[in-house]
Parts: sequence; C-alpha cells; structure tokens
Amino acid sequence: MKKTTSEQNNNLEIIRQNNIWEAPEIPGDIPCGDMPGDKVSIVEGHIAKANVIFPELLKQLYPVLEQQKKGVLTVCGGSGAGKSAIASLLSYYFNQIGIGSYTLSGDNYPRKIPMYNDAERLHVFRESALRGMLRENTYTKERFDIIHKFQTEGDDANTKHLEEYSWYESYLRNGKEGLKKYLGTNLELGFDDMTDTILKFKSGAEKIWLKRMGRTDTELWFEQVDFSDIQILIIEWTHGNSDYYEGVDIPILLNSTPQETMEYRRIRNRDGATDSPFTTMVLEIEQAMLHSQAHKARIILSKSGELLNYEQYCRAMEESADGSKE
Repeated sequence: MKKTTSEQNNNLEIIRQNNIWEAPEIPGDIPCGDMPGDKVSIVEGHIAKANVIFPELLKQLYPVLEQQKKGVLTVCGGSGAGKSAIASLLSYYFNQIGIGSYTLSGDNYPRKIPMYNDAERLHVFRESALRGMLRENTYTKERFDIIHKFQTEGDDANTKHLEEYSWYESYLRNGKEGLKKYLGTNLELGFDDMTDTILKFKSGAEKIWLKRMGRTDTELWFEQVDFSDIQILIIEWTHGNSDYYEGVDIPILLNSTPQETMEYRRIRNRDGATDSPFTTMVLEIEQAMLHSQAHKARIILSKSGELLNYEQYCRAMEESADGSKE
C-alpha cells in the first residue's frame, strides 16, 4: 500500500468516525453546482435519495482515499433524475463532516452553447439521413420535397410518417445512426477539458481555471477556483460515466426511464420543443448510452430511491420497457 499523508489519514479518520452517519438538517439554501444561471430546486425526494447514497458512498470512498489524496465522483442520469440536487446534497454532506467538496456541472462542457448545439444536432441528423438515402438509392427529388415539407414543420423525425411512406424508414434510420456518432462524443463535448481538470485536481493543483458557459453567445468565460481545501470533486453530468474521459473513481447512476425524462423536460422547458419527435429521438439515444455504460457504475439508485446492483438495474429497465409497450 502507498504511504498515506496526514491529509489522507485525516479524511480516512473522518470516514471511520461516520461509520454510523446521521443525516444533518438541510437549510433553506445550500451551495449548488457551478452552471451559470441554473437554479437547483431541492425537494424531500432528493434529500431521501442522497441520504441513501451517502453512507454507501463513504464505504466505497474509504479504499479510494487509502490510495490517493483526492477522490472524483460523478452523479449521472437522464434529465429529471435529480443529478444537480443530489450532487449538491452529497457535496454539502461531505463539507459538513469536514471533507472539502466541490460540485462541477458537466453542462459547462459542450463545445457549443445550447442554441448552436441543438442546431448542430438537427443538422447532423438531417444530413446523415439524406446521405444515407443516397447510398441506399432511396432518394428522389419527389421524396425530398415531402421530407422538406416535414423539415419546415419541424416534424421530420416523426415515426408516424412511416404509416404513409414506407421509404421514410431509410431517412429516419440513417439520420438516427448519424446522430449517434455525434451525441455524447468528443465531437459534441469537451471531454479532453474534463480529463485535464481531473488530472490537475488529483495532482494537487490549488487553483484551477474552470470553464463557464451559459445559454447565449456572450456567456463563455473561465473562472479560477480555489481547490486547496477540496478533497472530493463531484461531477454532475448526464455523460459522467462516459468512456470518453478518465479519472472518475466512483460513478453514481440515478436511474430513470425515457418517459420520466421527457415529462421532466416538458415541465422544465428550458429550450422549447421539449416534446418534439426529434427531442424524443435524442432522449432515446442518450438513454441507450446511459444503459450501455451502467455496468461501470459503482452505485445505482432506482427512481424510487433503492440501491440496485447491475442485475437488478437491468431487470428494472426490462420491466420499464415492457410496461411502455402495453
């Protein structure tokens, strides 16, 4: 075993002392993530889930901090799973017991602001769809006129068009395949920046310049953050469990179904068109990505707030899929 430092010994002792942890009272306002303009609403359900996760997290964190001075966690899941709120609560709990923690929002790390990224997603889908039709000899001028009408109506990703046009399958399938090569990849997201930040944090950098990105083209800057008293970095991000970056010690997956994600986005309505066929396609792809990465999660929490192992998670997802077909 590597020789531990006094800082590591202190953190390990704190974890030992909290072997039987009691959840503190949550004040009306606690520090939240660092996404500009994001308002995090914490409700009783979030607190209940964080209270289930934290004791298990302490247990799993102990061997991590035996080997290194600092730990990196990620809270991932679809929209509406409670990532921002639960990550903020976990950070608060760490700080309350004397282990410094910082919550970093992965929503700062797309390569384009939301408006431009949404446009790029749609462009990738449409160009991939048309090029695929050309490859398969399903493209004609007459068919494009039909497609173009749907495009102008913002309805070209709608599977209902298959009922009238069997050839439309070629458009949808190729568009979706092209979109899969963009969503959640290095083309869309700055995973290299995230890996670099984690490396600096773990190497003991006291001050790190972090990216800040809002929702307009003038809201992009960097802020220097003091990490001298921070031992735990919590990344809250849909793509927190991705293979495209490195350095996470304990991935935490908050499970939710595509139907729950869509309902949450409809309520939140940050960018409009939340229930469009194209948004539905994006959410389906993101959900499939989360599912493909779930085997790496060290902690999985069900929507109802229960800890699951990977096999239980898979069964829950199968039951959810079966239920949505009924």
